[in-house]
Amino acid sequence: MGISRTIVHRVWQRHDVQPHRVERFKLSKDPYFEENVRDIVGLYLNPPDRALVLCVDEKSQIQALDRTAPILPLRPGLPERKTHGYNRRGNTTLFAAFNILNGRVIGTCHDRHRSREFVGFLNHLEKNLPTDQEVYLTMANYCTISAMRCIVG
Repeated sequence: MGISRTIVHRVWQRHDVQPHRVERFKLSKDPYFEENVRDIVGLYLNPPDRALVLCVDEKSQIQALDRTAPILPLRPGLPERKTHGYNRRGNTTLFAAFNILNGRVIGTCHDRHRSREFVGFLNHLEKNLPTDQEVYLTMANYCTISAMRCIVG
């Protein structure tokens, strides 16, 4: 017989263990890091008039999983229910652009993680953006932070 979740929760509380909270921080050695962060935060807090500001990121090696049974939706008095079982469908790379003003995301998944796929994502992004606005993309590239200004159209 296994240990109940209640017992585990009590032990965590007694020892102030919070496994859901992870703190990691790595300070960049880029001599322009502080200047770049100010530019990007300023862009988020005070975007140019009528400009579109997107935060672009990529996640590689995401496991593509499929549940063995459909998720049963939330109903009055019952929480959402899902099976623990899943089938592995390989890995995928997600490229996404997050609109900081409305929270919308434009994304694509790819089988590989190369510059060719990223350029394909940028082309997809361009096709799905208004042609009459300035577009600002912010991107993190491992140890660097950069902002890029594009005029679409």
